[in-house]
Amino acid sequence: MISRRGLLLSTAVALACGRRKATAYPGYCFVANRQGRNVAVVDLSHFRVRKQIGLDAAPGLVIAHPEKPFAYALAPGNGTVYELDAATLAVSRRVRGGAAAVEMRLAPDGRSLWILYRDPPALVEATLDSFKTARRIRLGSAGDGFDLSVDGRAAIACRQDRTIVLAALHSARVERTVVWNAPPEFVRFRTDGKLLLAADSAGRSIAFLDVDTARTMVRLPLPFEPRRYAITPDGGQVFLNGAGMDAVAIVFPYNTEVWQTVLAGRAPGAMTATDTPPYLLVANPDTNTVTVLDLGNQNLSAVVKVGAGPGAILTTADNQYALVLNELSGDMAVIRLDRLSASSSDRVLRFKSASLFTRIPVGEQPVSAAIVKW
Repeated sequence: MISRRGLLLSTAVALACGRRKATAYPGYCFVANRQGRNVAVVDLSHFRVRKQIGLDAAPGLVIAHPEKPFAYALAPGNGTVYELDAATLAVSRRVRGGAAAVEMRLAPDGRSLWILYRDPPALVEATLDSFKTARRIRLGSAGDGFDLSVDGRAAIACRQDRTIVLAALHSARVERTVVWNAPPEFVRFRTDGKLLLAADSAGRSIAFLDVDTARTMVRLPLPFEPRRYAITPDGGQVFLNGAGMDAVAIVFPYNTEVWQTVLAGRAPGAMTATDTPPYLLVANPDTNTVTVLDLGNQNLSAVVKVGAGPGAILTTADNQYALVLNELSGDMAVIRLDRLSASSSDRVLRFKSASLFTRIPVGEQPVSAAIVKW
């Protein structure tokens, strides 16, 4: 877990470096356009769209391979995963393990994808070598979201019957089903895989469950309904927001405590956290802005006007750019992270209007994106 002192030091170092000239990023950003039924490929070395890859269904999620030049787009409506080749900028393979899907994640070993299906209810593995379905974990009811642990477990949130299913990936079997007191909004493993965070929106709280025993260790009240989360790259802090308060709660998962709640602009939405510099970027769709919080002191660092209906936010691996998908205006806003810090003399100016590097039209209703490095 990053200490408060460490965060303050890293912020000071970032400020001392001063303003640098922007450099190109060697990679593509694959953007899933739900309404446009395509994936736009943005060349981050020139900040322009190279191609729109048409699909036969609306994509809702795209993730990147951690080492190879491929991205994977999931179309929930028809349950198909499309492999996108960064060399040819085309669909190279596809796989389908059910009629309707919810979500997908890359396995901890990077060798397969796991896809959560509603019809039929199951968690299905698609190996990346053959790009065919392999192991299948059948579920008693439809899942609404899931997470994977570093030690090969899956946790599936099933809101309809108010349960959390814990399963072993290697044996493809359900280990136990935890009957919960409310519909779980989402579940998320702690980085070490020993505890599971489960959000209860109706009860305005989060709980930590021991994965081995499935017992609730602690339940923490919140001033809002937790619906979205973000995690620092090292897993030391979790950020939550939701309906009921224009704020973000900062949670220390290794101490199982809510440290504090900070204001984060009007109706905070999607979030992402960076480590260098240590920022939390929060989308505010109602005001078409992104609020930037300095994690070193939990103060507002900047507010950036980005476009209509900002949603998903991701950052480049070199921590140089933040990319914001504007669902209503159909573009991607690019923010230079080194322009978000401000000295005491210009903090008021930065608060009013931080710099926006550029905006790139990408398509109709961009909802998800992933970066593939060359």
